[in-house]
Amino acid sequence: MNAATNARSGAAQRPAFPFAALIGQTALQQALLLAAIDPGIGGVLVSGPRGTAKSTAARALAELLPEGQLVNLPLGASEDRLIGTLDIETVLRDRSVRFSPGLLAKAHRGVLYVDEVNLLPDALVDALLDAAASGVNTVERDGVSHSHEASFVLIGTMNPEEGELRPQLIDRFGLMVQLQNCFEPRVREQIVKARLAFDLDPAGFRAGHAQQQAQYVQRIRAAREALPQLSFDDAVHAHVSTLCIDAAVDGLRADLVMLRAARALAAWELADAVTTQHVDRVAEAVLVHRRREQGESSTSGSSAPGRQAESRNLPSGPVEPSLQNAGSGEGDWGYLPPQAAATTRVKGVIPLDVKKR
Repeated sequence: MNAATNARSGAAQRPAFPFAALIGQTALQQALLLAAIDPGIGGVLVSGPRGTAKSTAARALAELLPEGQLVNLPLGASEDRLIGTLDIETVLRDRSVRFSPGLLAKAHRGVLYVDEVNLLPDALVDALLDAAASGVNTVERDGVSHSHEASFVLIGTMNPEEGELRPQLIDRFGLMVQLQNCFEPRVREQIVKARLAFDLDPAGFRAGHAQQQAQYVQRIRAAREALPQLSFDDAVHAHVSTLCIDAAVDGLRADLVMLRAARALAAWELADAVTTQHVDRVAEAVLVHRRREQGESSTSGSSAPGRQAESRNLPSGPVEPSLQNAGSGEGDWGYLPPQAAATTRVKGVIPLDVKKR
């Protein structure tokens, strides 16, 4: 029995909580659906405390995709296990490439789930994000290379209390959703009741959501087919540029991701065109981990979550599912503006070989 069979067997033994039954996670559901429609968006980073349904949502999304496969990347995985290996001896002896696939190959057309992605080595995160954005995995060893398709939805989760990703890496995730603990009594009751019902009778609970699940599958398929027919007019481009400039983002990645996410949302709704309203409804998930405050240096690490300006919250409207998380943040407490200081002119030449002490 191979690994894929084991994965399917494990999924059959442990049914997934239905995506349609998730409660109070509209922003997360929207981000995951957009990435499922267009994996080239570059993956979804989900930040939040323990017990906020991060892994449950990832498993639920995998069930809606063509392969229905969820591949987990364990924390202790090596680079070879992730990207695969090349048998160099076979190349030298038979002049043929012998490739042993890794987890990226197994995740093709499915979901690659990385729990605690902030604890992975940077090299692994780089490889993940490269493949997620390009849809191709390339393995190179001693001048020999092999490439294969690796189109998957990358979902990385992290608990910010356990450490942050470097800004250079966090920026490469297409979308980000910040989850919070739920302190709304009625919502908590609904979530707990749904979970208890699922645990008591998984088959019966899933049967009650089978029709909605089928609709999700059909709409994802239809949205993927509609995606190439949608284009952007000048008004959409101008609006995206304005939002990204106002957020003081580094580079143009935010612009490109925002356009792709807006197009995916338009395709999900089977709209005739991408509009500025679609842009507004995806903008926060694109900018929440990229936004910098006015005057901040791009090397200050301010791209990390929680540093966005309160005055730059973006508009959002009712969506199915909708994006409701609004950005908020704090300034630099205790920061003092630079003060003028007197200078003294010194005559003479300082030798170049004098070392600083």
